[in-house]
Amino acid sequence: MKNELREQLKRQLKADRQVVIAAFKDDGKPEKLLRSLRQSVDAVLCTAWHAAGLPANTALIGVGGYGRGELFPYSDIDLLILLEQAPDAAATEKLEELVQLLWDLGLEIGHSIRTVDECLTESAADITVQTSLLEARIICGDDVLFAELQRRYNQAMDPRAFYHAKLLEMKQRHAKYEDTAFSLEPNCKESPGGLRDLQVILWLVKAAGLATSWRTLATSGLITQTEAKQLMEKEGAFKDIRIRLHLHAGRREDRLVFDVQTAIAESLGLTATGSGVNMRRASEYLMQRYYWAAKTVTQLNTILLQNIEERLFPSEGVAVPINERFNDVNGLIDIADDDTFERTPSAMLEIFLLMTERPSIKGMTARATRALWHERFQIDAAFRADPVNRSLFLRIMQAPQGIIHALRRMNDLSILGRYLPNFRKIVGQMQHDLFHVYTVDQHILMVVRNMRRFTMAEHAHEYPFCSQLMANFPKPWVLFLAALFHDIAKGRGGDHSKLGMADAEQFCREHGLEEEDTELIIFLVENHLTMSQVAQKQDLSDPDVIQAFAKLVGDERHLTGLYLLTVADIRGTSPKVWNAWKAKLLEDLYKITLRVLGGEPHSAANELRNRQDEALATLRLYGLETNAHEAFWQQLDVAYFLRHDASDIAWQTRALYDRFNSDKPVVKCRLAPIGEGLQIAVYIQDQPDLFARICSYFDRKNFSILDAKIHTTRHGYALDTFLVTEQNFAKSYRDIISLIEHELCALLTTPGPLPAPSQGRLSRLSRTFPIQPTVDLRPDERGQYYLLSIAANDRTGLLYSIANVLTKYKLNLHTAKVMTLGERVEDVFLIDGAALSNARNQIQLETDLLEAIKV
Repeated sequence: MKNELREQLKRQLKADRQVVIAAFKDDGKPEKLLRSLRQSVDAVLCTAWHAAGLPANTALIGVGGYGRGELFPYSDIDLLILLEQAPDAAATEKLEELVQLLWDLGLEIGHSIRTVDECLTESAADITVQTSLLEARIICGDDVLFAELQRRYNQAMDPRAFYHAKLLEMKQRHAKYEDTAFSLEPNCKESPGGLRDLQVILWLVKAAGLATSWRTLATSGLITQTEAKQLMEKEGAFKDIRIRLHLHAGRREDRLVFDVQTAIAESLGLTATGSGVNMRRASEYLMQRYYWAAKTVTQLNTILLQNIEERLFPSEGVAVPINERFNDVNGLIDIADDDTFERTPSAMLEIFLLMTERPSIKGMTARATRALWHERFQIDAAFRADPVNRSLFLRIMQAPQGIIHALRRMNDLSILGRYLPNFRKIVGQMQHDLFHVYTVDQHILMVVRNMRRFTMAEHAHEYPFCSQLMANFPKPWVLFLAALFHDIAKGRGGDHSKLGMADAEQFCREHGLEEEDTELIIFLVENHLTMSQVAQKQDLSDPDVIQAFAKLVGDERHLTGLYLLTVADIRGTSPKVWNAWKAKLLEDLYKITLRVLGGEPHSAANELRNRQDEALATLRLYGLETNAHEAFWQQLDVAYFLRHDASDIAWQTRALYDRFNSDKPVVKCRLAPIGEGLQIAVYIQDQPDLFARICSYFDRKNFSILDAKIHTTRHGYALDTFLVTEQNFAKSYRDIISLIEHELCALLTTPGPLPAPSQGRLSRLSRTFPIQPTVDLRPDERGQYYLLSIAANDRTGLLYSIANVLTKYKLNLHTAKVMTLGERVEDVFLIDGAALSNARNQIQLETDLLEAIKV
């Protein structure tokens, strides 16, 4: 009989589930699916409950989300088996049989068996239990016993303590998700602005007896009918996404990870548009919708929490007038009248300006926030053209403090996007370029924040050189405006630097900026990518490169502005992209260019003399004899001295001055002077596959190569220097240095074929959004060498795979510029060799390289 019942209920569950899911795929109604699944499980539970023959004074209770009356396709079913008293042996056996039956049916249940007293004890000790009981619903059993639980639970509820506990819980949860709704892989249930935030509000008002739903919340006066409608719409959208995530994954899955975003978007009827560099993926449309919804939820939650707090903790705040439009109420800015923004639309900008001018003001009251939220639609073309409003916005950007808080609040309330319509287009816009980890609007605000921190004494220790330059820079707010516009044209198609330059120029003209400030902002927006490209892809030892860059920037103000914007921009892309090596390249380019702009000729002869003099001064500190270096230096050409810092020259000279004719390899390793990674110098008689052999070692060790300098001495020795990183270096660098020196020496003295390159492991981001690898081979300007440029998804062993191909063609490598941008690499090599003498070989080389680097 039990087996028959089990099989019957299994068939019933399966059939009901298929019907419900098929209906959802047809009509796309999430509430209907959640309700139908719950009803189906209710029916099965009741049948199983009655078949178990439990005592009459017991009840089966749904708690948590299931108690709320919702069941997602693969969610747990939270149950409470409520008893009047502790069960005897017979009852215990029946309970065990019931629970086993439910598991046998394939139901993922989370269950507890308690008396009313035990429920109240657990509830008092654990906020999670207290919350789950708040949504308790009887499925079958003793109604009177359930009513007793509800009566005593409500008596024991302390709404104020519950408010504080849930608020703390929410803050901890938000911190886990980095306090942002704009994560590129958000959790639609737990992330800020997601379903859980909506549930917290309903829990709080239910615990306080203020309301039981969004509709009753509106009638209670805590929110308006419009706000209630918006929240119900967003809740429905999030439920829809969560259902589709469950169905797509075939299990409980609440994260919108890269792998599933396209599939979820297409299931919602979204499609890609455009093509090539102007293509927008279906997933980008999905995520922009998601971010807009999460932003709305976040903002309305702020209003609701403040209103709930005012009901639970009424205060006698004294309104201190700021002016005829605003008051200070307990450190919060409030509007003097409900229709302040309606009567004086310019007050929608003035409120943010006042907050920058008054550090004692920590935020807005719920009334002011709500009024601002509802009146934001008044910001139209006429509002933007009003000289008063233009002056107010400019004063916000010029404020001595609080700029970032103001801009972020303006963005959260959609004021910034309405005042700058092109900014509105990039709110919530994804960037699938493999190194930005923020949406475009959040990246822009991060760059403005980074720029602002250069002006603050308390952050001077982070980037002392940037802080020093900013301290002497006239009108820092000009740089803030350049940062605000530098990526504003992303996603519009075409060159975003050129399009953004036009936006910046229009803003500057309309806001009456002085001509020199306007010209600087336009220049910075147009060229905000140039300095990083020159520093990371071109040869800074080449006087022509420096002269061309100096001619582009023109003067010190443009150079300093571009340097500061470049540092702030790279740091604002991802915590992983910025490193000490990039910092050094940019600082070197800045200082060399500054000397040229100051009239100092940047010639190879001057640079050679300066570096040799500085290296000799360091060698004297090491105690080397005056002429000890000469024999070694006679084997080095000008290119060596121009491509190496004085400290590197001194370090290598000290290691090699008495061994430069050695028949054994010399490997020296040290902590990199830039403060990050290890510097490895290899000195050995040159051989065709040397670079590939060294890279094979780094590949085996999973080292990331940040930079490689390849040099051949006059007497045929290779002197190659590498800058490598690995996450464990800092923990035991002394042991690692000794190990590298020993193992690399052993490898170079053991002849044998090169090992096959490993395919390496791609990150999920690279697998989901692979870039089209490119290989570009062309002669340099002097016709002496060939420049090989490669762009591809990053993975371990990539450089070794490239080196292997170069070895196959017996090509000589002179320099390697290795640039890693998050999940993307852009490498430049200077090569020559007989194989490059005809076009057919060049085409075949490019083909083989593409095959080696493809995903």
